[in-house]
Amino acid sequence: MQATLEHLKQVYLLAALQDAELEQIQAYAWIKTFSQGEIVMHEGDRLPSRLFTLASGSVRITRTATTGKETIFRVLSTGEMFAAPALFGNGIAPATVTAEVDCEVVMVEREALMNAIRSNPEIAFKMLGIFNQRLQQLHDTVHGLISERAIARLARYIHDAANEHGTVTTPEGAVLRSRLSYYQIARSIGITYEECVRLFKQIQGVVSYSRGGKITLKDGKMLEAIAMGVSREITFLGYIPE
Repeated sequence: MQATLEHLKQVYLLAALQDAELEQIQAYAWIKTFSQGEIVMHEGDRLPSRLFTLASGSVRITRTATTGKETIFRVLSTGEMFAAPALFGNGIAPATVTAEVDCEVVMVEREALMNAIRSNPEIAFKMLGIFNQRLQQLHDTVHGLISERAIARLARYIHDAANEHGTVTTPEGAVLRSRLSYYQIARSIGITYEECVRLFKQIQGVVSYSRGGKITLKDGKMLEAIAMGVSREITFLGYIPE
């Protein structure tokens, strides 16, 4: 189905374009809907030369090791792009993309996007900003897996999720807008489901976890201290490094 102007306006890279410019892209843009849990693309799939972005919903980006262990790299929300190799790489999907909820994916033909960049170079700067941010996040993730203790990685993940998606103030504390399951968190920071549950119990005075992935921040400053690996704060919480 051809994408509408409203769909294109949801795309972060294209949001600053005027309607006349979007209309030129619209003829080369399609939208496809995916149900919750449906695979958008498998790791290793050959992709057409298109820009892939989310017009609504959210998707989970994962890779599976030869051992069968799945790692969650990111959860993307409305407006974000994914599968960059389809535009600039070898056209092979670097990871599996799964719909977290019902979602709409906008696909724009490469040549139409290149024409838009020629007339509005700001699009290219936005793309560079996205790639730079993701490279930094990948660096931080790899560095954390190598050198940081699990409890620091957990605290950093929650802290980053709060900053990226926002929180809602309640009498109990700041509640993350995004819902994060034990499984998703464990697979994102390189620990087991059981260890994730155990670590949440050890910092329950700082963060509480409720059914459905609801996370409440009770002490933001303490959470940040744990994320930074401040041993004094961790010891105060009764956590004994392994």
